Amino acid sequence: MKTADSNAALFTRTLKLKVKCEAYAWLNAAAIEVNQVWNWANATSMDAADRNRRAHAKCLSGFDLDKLSAGASACFERINSACIQRINSEYATKRRLAKRLKLRWRVSRGARRSLGWVPFKAANLKRKGVCLRFAGKCVRVFERQLLENAKWRDGCFAQDAVGDWWLCLPIRSEAAHSIATREAVGIDLGVKAIATTSEGESLHAGRWTHFYANKLASAQRRGHKRQAKRIHRKAARCRADALHKFSRTIVNRYQNIVVGDVSSAKLAKTRMARSVLDSGWGMLKTQLLYKSQQAGRSVQIVSERNTSVTCSSCGSLSGPRGVNGLIVRSWICSECGDSHDRDVNAARNILIGSRCRTSVSGNEPSPVAAASGRISEPRKTYWLKTVAA
Repeated sequence: MKTADSNAALFTRTLKLKVKCEAYAWLNAAAIEVNQVWNWANATSMDAADRNRRAHAKCLSGFDLDKLSAGASACFERINSACIQRINSEYATKRRLAKRLKLRWRVSRGARRSLGWVPFKAANLKRKGVCLRFAGKCVRVFERQLLENAKWRDGCFAQDAVGDWWLCLPIRSEAAHSIATREAVGIDLGVKAIATTSEGESLHAGRWTHFYANKLASAQRRGHKRQAKRIHRKAARCRADALHKFSRTIVNRYQNIVVGDVSSAKLAKTRMARSVLDSGWGMLKTQLLYKSQQAGRSVQIVSERNTSVTCSSCGSLSGPRGVNGLIVRSWICSECGDSHDRDVNAARNILIGSRCRTSVSGNEPSPVAAASGRISEPRKTYWLKTVAA
């Protein structure tokens, strides 16, 4: 991480500002031109790959596409050459990351229409009074005061499913480091409670999708597609608001934050898929990561294996197991006699395991476990030593 001085750290955050509706028609037309450039780059790359397949030539880069598209801005009314270069660069980058010869075509009309997207370079978006000027068009946004004295990088105009346009601007800012009132906390992620801390606090599941299910079904039966999209957005905003408030409270209070690495992608294939996706575990982890970076905190994502069945006091594996054991929300350890709440006990074990270095991000084995080829026994031994100390 680069620093402006010894005390101020820099980070990049993206401002998402809503565009006023007077520019929607122009942006919709510009998005169609962007789709044409994207599809041209896709077709050109496919043709070059077919011709050079025997020679094992590399796919066209963004620079190659820029040379082939020189002078193409004269064919468009709204986008300029800088915008075309940004499209070529984004296309080449995404194709390289996907490791494919072609990407999905962008559709401009019909039921399967692609959401609008208009990229630009930082130098092509300029201030002009109360407006922002791009490609000869003045665009006004809400919350314009956030852009005062801000220096942005390459961004884009993006459209959501409802049809509203948003200005996405990456901005370089200084991290405002603050002093946390408490040292560390462990967080266990679940379905009944989205997140439970090692100190007993919890974020209960809001069931936002279930709450709006009747309204959504009614709108879909009547064929009101736009209203259905607004209901989906309303549920997503309620979920994001609850997660933002919880993550902000945790970051302001604790210096070291340890989160279990429960996999929402795997659980989404089970019967709990609706509740798992409605919990937003991935969104919560992302918020904790970037907010901790801004505040100078430390966040670890560690393995949570056996945290629900292990006693946080003595380290014995005496908790309820199996599918039927999920019903048991509180239990008493048969070894030491301590009473535990299932989620709070798991959060405490996540915190203890991170201190003993028995868990690392990504469900990978720890260095100690990898050397011995065993996972559960070294973890239990270290926990017992920690408690004894």
